[in-house]
Amino acid sequence: MKKTLSALLVVSLLFSFGCRQKSQDDVGTTELKGTITLSGAWALYPMVVKWGEEFQKIHPNVRIDIAAGGAGKGMADALAKVVDLGMVSREIYPEEVEKGAWWVSVTKDAVVPTINEENPVLENLLIKGIKKETLTGIWITGKIKNWREVIEGEDKHAIHIYTRSDACGAAKTWAKFLGGKQEDLLGIGVYGDPGVAEAVRKDNLGIGYNNINYAYDSKTKKQIKGITVVPVDFNGNGKINEDENFFETREDIVKAISTGKYPSPPARDLHLVSQGKPGRKVVIEFLKWVLTKGQQYIPEAGYIDLEEKRLEEELKKFEGD
Repeated sequence: MKKTLSALLVVSLLFSFGCRQKSQDDVGTTELKGTITLSGAWALYPMVVKWGEEFQKIHPNVRIDIAAGGAGKGMADALAKVVDLGMVSREIYPEEVEKGAWWVSVTKDAVVPTINEENPVLENLLIKGIKKETLTGIWITGKIKNWREVIEGEDKHAIHIYTRSDACGAAKTWAKFLGGKQEDLLGIGVYGDPGVAEAVRKDNLGIGYNNINYAYDSKTKKQIKGITVVPVDFNGNGKINEDENFFETREDIVKAISTGKYPSPPARDLHLVSQGKPGRKVVIEFLKWVLTKGQQYIPEAGYIDLEEKRLEEELKKFEGD
């Protein structure tokens, strides 16, 4: 009888402990489940892929589907609720806010001009750089049509201009830097960041523009083989000064962006956008993680940190959740 009572007591205690343990585990620690869908900017795509991989290691029951296609697609998909989050690499327009756009800024990068590494005027370009007014003459006004007009004394070679065919943040940012809009940009339209990089890589007279993660190799941190990032002569004095010489490696350009030496534009913030404030817990927790623990992966992926104050401001958007 004593053995029976003891056994019942043990079972009762174990059951009681188990119930208490389950109750405690359920409070705030329920494992996240579900799918998060994202589409949009090529600029943000590599960073979001990295974030997705790391977040799924922590939450294996979460699936994250990511598709690139340009900032315009990301915004349109988000506003239409085709995806949970749109990747947008430009400013958010007032008319988009009126339609319900809600967003958090998550990191920074920049757009850089690119030419073929066998360009006939490359040697002089690396010394003298290319002035903003020259870039405007190439892409906006069309007044500059050959490389002799870029570098005096060189042979006359036609400039082959490439631009983006898709609605994208890179084109809008580049055009804004040059005093225009994406529709003002001249050149052969090519789809996507990889498309422009490949077009320039195959054309020794070509010039294009790319987000930094499509101009620099993610492993070597050096410029992608076949492409050279053109130094911009920001002060217009006809040469690249020491404080303008930050284009050779990805670390150099990232540091220049973070310190403001590479101005905005063509540097810019990158955003994740939704139609209204997200209501699903899995999406909210992913965004909070991106703005906190996820920030540790930014340097590795070749992007630029937001300032601590900015991150705090972005996190305040979740107050009440």
